[in-house]
Amino acid sequence: MGLPKRPSALAAVALIAVAASVALAILALYHVRPAAVEGGGAVGAAATIRVYSPAYGNGSAIPAQYTCDGADISPPLAWSGVPQGAKSLLVEMVDPDAPGGEFIHWVIYNISPNSTGLPQGVPPAAVTAYGLQAVNDFGEVGYGGPCPPPGRPHRYIVLVLSLNTTLEVPPGAPARQVLRAAGPYVVGLGSLVGLYGR
Repeated sequence: MGLPKRPSALAAVALIAVAASVALAILALYHVRPAAVEGGGAVGAAATIRVYSPAYGNGSAIPAQYTCDGADISPPLAWSGVPQGAKSLLVEMVDPDAPGGEFIHWVIYNISPNSTGLPQGVPPAAVTAYGLQAVNDFGEVGYGGPCPPPGRPHRYIVLVLSLNTTLEVPPGAPARQVLRAAGPYVVGLGSLVGLYGR
C-alpha cells in the first residue's frame, strides 16, 4: 500500500475558495458589513485573517473530543494577520448544513485584538479570561460541539472577525444579537472549515 497522495495546489486553492465563499455567505446572512477605517476608505471582507487549529486542518475531520460524542470542549484555535486598528475580535462556529438552517454553536466576543488564539476547553461561562460568551443555538452559554444527525458530514465553520470597536452587548446574550451588533464594525475576517459526521 503506497503513501497517501498530498492534495494538489489546485485542490488546496479550491478548498480555500469554497471556505471563503461560505464565510462571506454567512456574513451576508447576519448583515455583516465592512466598516470604515480611520484615514478613509473601507476594509472589505478580503482583509483576511489566517485561522488554523492544532487539532485539525482546514477541510479535515474534527476530532470527536470536540463534539457531543466526546468531551464536547472547544478546540484550540490560533490566528494571525489581524488588521491594524482592530479593537476586538469575535469568534463564531456555525453549521450551515443543519436541517433547520444555519445553527450557531459558539460565539465569543470582545477578545483582545492582541491575542493570537484560544486554548482548548474555554469554560462554559458568560465571562471568561478570554472574552464574553453568548448563548448558542442549543440554548447554552459558550461552546456546543458538532452533533449532527446521521448522514453525510456537516461543515463546521469557525469565523474570526476583527472589529473596530468593542461590543456593548451583555455577556450571556443570544448569539444572533451579538452578531447583529458586530455587523457594522467588521474590518477583517478569516475562516477555518472542519467536518464531522455520524
